[in-house]
Amino acid sequence: MVFTPSPMLLKLLYTRGSLRNTPEGVAFSIKNRLDTVRITRIDFVQIDDVRLGVSEIAIDLGEGDVRPAVVFNADSAGFTLPVGQSATFYLATSQLAEGLHTIQVQFAADPFGDLNVEVEDSITLVPDNRARIPRSSHDDYSDEAIKKRQDFAEEFTGQQFEHLKQYSFDAHALQGNCENFTGIAQIPVGLAGPLHVNGEHAQGDFLIPLATTEGTLVASYNRGIQLLNLSGGVKCTVIGDAMQRAPVFVFDDARGARDFGRWVEEEIGRIRPEAESTSSVAKLQYIDTYLSNKFAYLRFNYSTGDAAGQNMVGRATFAACSWILENYQGAPVRHFYLESNFATDKKASQINVMRTRGKRVVAEAIIPRNLLQQRMRVTPEQLAYHGQVSNVGAFMSGANNNGAHSANGITAMFIATGQDVANVSESSAGVFYSEITPEKDLYISITIPSLIVATHGGGTGLATQNEYLRMLGCTGRGTVNKFAEIVAGVVLAGELSLGSAISSSDWVSSHEQYGRNR
Repeated sequence: MVFTPSPMLLKLLYTRGSLRNTPEGVAFSIKNRLDTVRITRIDFVQIDDVRLGVSEIAIDLGEGDVRPAVVFNADSAGFTLPVGQSATFYLATSQLAEGLHTIQVQFAADPFGDLNVEVEDSITLVPDNRARIPRSSHDDYSDEAIKKRQDFAEEFTGQQFEHLKQYSFDAHALQGNCENFTGIAQIPVGLAGPLHVNGEHAQGDFLIPLATTEGTLVASYNRGIQLLNLSGGVKCTVIGDAMQRAPVFVFDDARGARDFGRWVEEEIGRIRPEAESTSSVAKLQYIDTYLSNKFAYLRFNYSTGDAAGQNMVGRATFAACSWILENYQGAPVRHFYLESNFATDKKASQINVMRTRGKRVVAEAIIPRNLLQQRMRVTPEQLAYHGQVSNVGAFMSGANNNGAHSANGITAMFIATGQDVANVSESSAGVFYSEITPEKDLYISITIPSLIVATHGGGTGLATQNEYLRMLGCTGRGTVNKFAEIVAGVVLAGELSLGSAISSSDWVSSHEQYGRNR
């Protein structure tokens, strides 16, 4: 199924700020932000009141592929323009004066048919003599291009660099992961464990790679892991899975927003296939509607397979919203934005704690009384009471976590395994709970409501990152929940270790012993 791009969304094809004068005339760029298409025909370009026919248009598809529109139109095969790729239009016409100009582009694309993009852009005649990082339009990941940037960095800073230049992989593997690649940052990785996990997806013993520069961190997690293992391991359960994109639709008044929200709820059956037409993996589970003032915020919730899925759901929601804009017959939509900040991407938020973002996973264990006292020098009563006191501190501070330091273990594992580290903002949220069992042992658990992890895509396929995922047995289809359970188990080990260290007053002395390098 193919979604229909609305005129409002077609404006987004144009790259704002790309309008410029050239020695031969004028140029601008459009970028495919819809879906992979085949451009089959160019009709015309109009700038202000001047309409330019195909004989005055050439198209640069990148990497030296420049085609006059006349030749292009004669080729019945057209050309494929993948999502994310740009095409630059070169026009043989008079140069434009500084200021605002209207641009109209009409062309045909399979499978959408005839498309018309109308926008405004400006020419700004400002000389630019800033220092520029070297780039190669032919191959920006070649040894030559990388060396030029390294030389530029040394010349610009007046410093000589040795270690950042040394790496063991083909830099071409970084396409889609890092732009202007110049070198690497080597982060020490320590092993903790093995951790015994009793999960539904992760079952057995796992070596835990922790990438960190914080002394004591690996030792602390290793201590917690040892106690969990002696207690029979950690029980982990994935209880939720949802990745969001949250567009907003703006109306003239609150009634328009309310009626629109009701219509979306009624039409979910027609909206779902539009969203899922963009991916074989993303599945639209449900749409939450939140109304305020004259705004309708829609929170699209998807499952995304083994990928974290932020880009995937953005594309799917874009398609769904394009269909919505074309088919809604109620009050006029005055403005539309694909992201309203309500998905709270890479930000801690209460809605993620309540409604899940990524994986919602629980890790829990029962620590026998004698083991806790032998290994941690604390009693169950001490830890449980300490938890009550710290709950008050977390509540007063407005923190998104009432535990000790879930971000430590999550960040260290994220760096080692190629996760998007900024997602620690959401993933660090945690709800910690403990109680004394009837047998006077300690029950502890932590719920991580928005753990955003992947075993496919992003940085998970890079050289060392993929090796650490292989160490965990978390590569291949259907391994993301296994990885989520392991991460949750590691987090609980860290909570157990640090909470005990603070309760027993070992915290400062441990850091002095293991974390002092001054």
